[in-house]
Amino acid sequence: MNEPATVLVIDDDPSICESLRRLFDGRYQVRIADHGEAGLVAAQSPPYPDVILLDVRMPDMSGYEVFKALNGRPRVSKIPVIFITGAGAVKDEEKALEMGAADYIAKPLRPSLVRARVDAQVELKQARERLEDENVRLESVIRARMRENETMQSATIAALASLAEVRDGDTGHHIARTQAYVRLLADYLKHLPRDRDELTECNIELMVKSAPLHDIGKVGIPDQVLLKPGALDAAQWLTMRHHAAMGAEALERAERQVNARLPFLHYAKQIARWHHERWDGTGYPDGLAGDVIPLCARLMAVADVFDALISVRVYKPAMSFKAAREIMIEGRGTHFDPVVLDAFLDQFDAVCAIARAQTDRDLGQTVSATHAAPMAAVNQNRTR
Repeated sequence: MNEPATVLVIDDDPSICESLRRLFDGRYQVRIADHGEAGLVAAQSPPYPDVILLDVRMPDMSGYEVFKALNGRPRVSKIPVIFITGAGAVKDEEKALEMGAADYIAKPLRPSLVRARVDAQVELKQARERLEDENVRLESVIRARMRENETMQSATIAALASLAEVRDGDTGHHIARTQAYVRLLADYLKHLPRDRDELTECNIELMVKSAPLHDIGKVGIPDQVLLKPGALDAAQWLTMRHHAAMGAEALERAERQVNARLPFLHYAKQIARWHHERWDGTGYPDGLAGDVIPLCARLMAVADVFDALISVRVYKPAMSFKAAREIMIEGRGTHFDPVVLDAFLDQFDAVCAIARAQTDRDLGQTVSATHAAPMAAVNQNRTR
């Protein structure tokens, strides 16, 4: 059984207090405070009032002073207050409503009017609390559904990315490492003037979530090309280059089929299609140059190339971190966005720490630098 609502009467007139106690006896729990300070204490101690009846004229603190003090205390600031004013005190009534009082009642008190006014405020407060409780419940349900959707989305991304990685002979650690590199670079660049507007926390999360799909188009590349040891001939290289466009087009088709624009796919399509573009315009599939290449793809280009260099592939051995770093430097301003590459170099120790934390047997951190080949020789095959 629910406890009855509580009415707090703050009034220095004993006769009014007693008449109000009798009026609500058996209907509400009535608490009495005979001056302002006592009223403040009572309002902030259980059972907390559902409605406060507050006299305007009291000797120690006026009702206005009590009301102002109540509004400064979060626990009681939302309790509806009905001012009790003197007969014909129009200014008191106006001031009470201007200050935010729920209502006012003029003396002499008329029992039926007082009861109706108090009943209305109790019902409004209880309805508001039920609505707030329901909102809290709905927000909890929504958060749970969002977590469930995000988990399903992440699992789908991981499954698709793993399919591409398995076909390419790579491991899941490549996905984890490149994601971490992208986050590291984005977190660094978000503090610089050029990219801070795009690199919001939300956009960074979407870019990181999208990163594993960068090579999803490799699912459509024949094994004899994808898994060929050594260099590809011209026709095979042309076939390999198609994976970037194929990946983006597959994601575009998926988006059309669900008939919805998914924020993470916005970046996933850009990364898949353009992470092999080069800063100087000599990349593929569209020959984009400079900052026409989306920032997410420029970040992915640095992350993907570095990780490919330090990893064993069917067409090459792994390089040491030091050798890979030299290769990356050679690509500054030609292959890579200079600002992104500078961020990579500035954070190189952190990049290496990520690589060591997500180790593979094929990771080349201890491989001799003699594996490093001239830039032109490794351009074609290092990130098939």
